[in-house]
Amino acid sequence: MSDERVYHVPVMLEECMDALAIKPDGVYVDVTFGGGGHSREILKRLGPKGRLIAFDQDPDAINNSIDDSRFLLVHQNFRFLKNYLRLEGVKEVDGILGDLGVSSHQFDDAERGFSIRFDADLDMRMDQVSDLDARKVLNTYPEEELHRIFGMYGEVQNAKSLAKTIVTARLSQEINTVAELKEVIKKMVPRGKEHKYHAQVFQALRIEVNKELEALQEFLVQSISVLKENGRLVIMSYHSLEDRLVKNFMLKGKFKGEVEKDFFGNEIKPLRVITRKAITASEEELQRNNRSRSAKLRVAEKVNQ
Repeated sequence: MSDERVYHVPVMLEECMDALAIKPDGVYVDVTFGGGGHSREILKRLGPKGRLIAFDQDPDAINNSIDDSRFLLVHQNFRFLKNYLRLEGVKEVDGILGDLGVSSHQFDDAERGFSIRFDADLDMRMDQVSDLDARKVLNTYPEEELHRIFGMYGEVQNAKSLAKTIVTARLSQEINTVAELKEVIKKMVPRGKEHKYHAQVFQALRIEVNKELEALQEFLVQSISVLKENGRLVIMSYHSLEDRLVKNFMLKGKFKGEVEKDFFGNEIKPLRVITRKAITASEEELQRNNRSRSAKLRVAEKVNQ
């Protein structure tokens, strides 16, 4: 198995390529480079005049960069999409691909603190330069804020009690490792649902540490201004919070409320939805790649305004 497949097996690879409707001489953006699996496939379908610009804030992903004159890897969060494209002299692109969530590599690297499987420092930063890590969230955030994070980002049923338990425990000792956190919250965990509960708690912390939902919203808004007319926006998400934002934005051009209308009552929508329902992985892929189980792929096309 090649290095990039060990790093991260690309989910719904063919479906993503079909959704992008790649033109050989087009300009494309992969905003979640990771192991480079999707980017390598895009490059295979581009001609000599085509161009691919990829983004990834994780320093480990930079090691997977591709030696190709048509390719550029930007070491930044995709929330800076528009600025960095402008720096490269790119005003418009033919398609944007985003594969959201955490890569297999990040989950499998014990030191990163993303996984409930290993004992490690509670880090969870995708960008290692950031000051905010999971330890800081757990040990310094007020109880009300922890309640909000676990309830909103983790959809934890007993979020209020969980927050209180953590705040009480940290009075006597800081919570710095995965094992320490699991020990502190063990009375909160429903019997027989340990794995799911821990996954929800870790998801909430990771989203807060990396400001994932804020970054996603900023990126989606910018995508409209950099896509050409008929350019494709292809987004794959792995939990309901992300998928809801993507779905609403593609349908309405906004994250909340009703579609805006002009003076004559015509709906003002910057995108036309290509996928009425989210595309999910085939049975064959589900057998091959467990990570694809929760993936939802949505596709939209920029319309003339």
